Amino acid sequence: MRLFQFCRIQVLGLGLAVLMTIGFTIQLLGIHFQKSFDSEDARSSPIIYELQPMSTPLQGKCVPKHHIVFLKTHKTAGSTILNILHRYGDRNRLNFALPFKYQFNYPNLFHSRRVKGYNAPNRPQYDILCHHMRFNLPEVQKVMPKDSFYFTIIRDPATMAESSFSYYRSVSSAFKKSPSFKAFIYNPSQYYRPGERSNHYARNLLWFDLGFNPDAEFSEALARAGSRAVEGSFNLVLIAEYFDESMVLLKEELCWELDDVVSFKLNTRGASIPLQNVEIERLRSWNALDWYLYNYFNHTFWEKVERFGRIRMDRELKILRERRQKLAELCLESSEPVVAENIKEQGIKPFQFGQEKILGWVIRKDLKPSIRSWCVQMVTPELQYKDLIDARQFISKTHNRSEITVTPKQNLGG
Repeated sequence: MRLFQFCRIQVLGLGLAVLMTIGFTIQLLGIHFQKSFDSEDARSSPIIYELQPMSTPLQGKCVPKHHIVFLKTHKTAGSTILNILHRYGDRNRLNFALPFKYQFNYPNLFHSRRVKGYNAPNRPQYDILCHHMRFNLPEVQKVMPKDSFYFTIIRDPATMAESSFSYYRSVSSAFKKSPSFKAFIYNPSQYYRPGERSNHYARNLLWFDLGFNPDAEFSEALARAGSRAVEGSFNLVLIAEYFDESMVLLKEELCWELDDVVSFKLNTRGASIPLQNVEIERLRSWNALDWYLYNYFNHTFWEKVERFGRIRMDRELKILRERRQKLAELCLESSEPVVAENIKEQGIKPFQFGQEKILGWVIRKDLKPSIRSWCVQMVTPELQYKDLIDARQFISKTHNRSEITVTPKQNLGG
């Protein structure tokens, strides 16, 4: 009996040793294969491996937000953010509140009836509202869930004015009258008349997009009241000049992963007109309401960064930029954007508007299908992506999305 017990113990011990050996061997093999993958050239990888999401205030227990309102302001890197939202909603099969064309009847105030399918009896709950509109909170609240996260982005009105002049000179009455941007800077009131066609592009454009009167006489009380109203409506106001810091804060607020906010710049142009200090000051004075707004939210932005932690921010900026560089090397033919004429794929060729050439990206030709799909998503301009999402939401489910080819219409109204 004792001999049997002794043998049984020996057998159990041997079995345990074997299991431990197998487990240790598997662990070593796993480490080996992981190292082998990490050292392998990224271009040969069959899929994209996402980086792990960065830590959150809830230590990884936060829930990703899917109900989102983004006010896409003009000439503020909004097109790049729109691509981020398009990609996230597309990959997670979220429902977008879409305009009938490409904008929600801009420059008129947003109205719920301008949402495609809003009055349909079987309309789904909307998850994301993000296309160009003039903000109108009560009407937005009719469309979007109560727990929606609201954010927007702003930019220094001086550089914003230079970009706006270049882009909208063919439509703005004030810009068309002016012989040059320099002439407009030094005497804007000579060319600007309130209410004339598309003149909202020529003065306090941020203030206008936010739903306020851009021609109101400036007073600090008015500007402060407007800024506080914006602060009460939006959970987060990003700063275009600190785009990467903005993406880190946005990722934190939305509880998204790093690859959800990594992006390539879209809707950029070839060159900008350098501004002298005196010209910058004149443009800020002409756009005084916007300049007050910018300073107000520049202050609140850095307060958020301080609460986030400067050291932590620096660390996560490094990770974000390294990941962008890695994806650029993986996806792109060139590290710099190119003119539209050099982009042969219609689905990723940027729409040309205004006097400047709008640049885009060329995707590498030697990519495997799964990687190529990911890369194409990252460079798809807003018009084409909007049409693809529109097709997914409104074209019969019997259609295979891969069979849908959409060319954006030239009419940007809506």
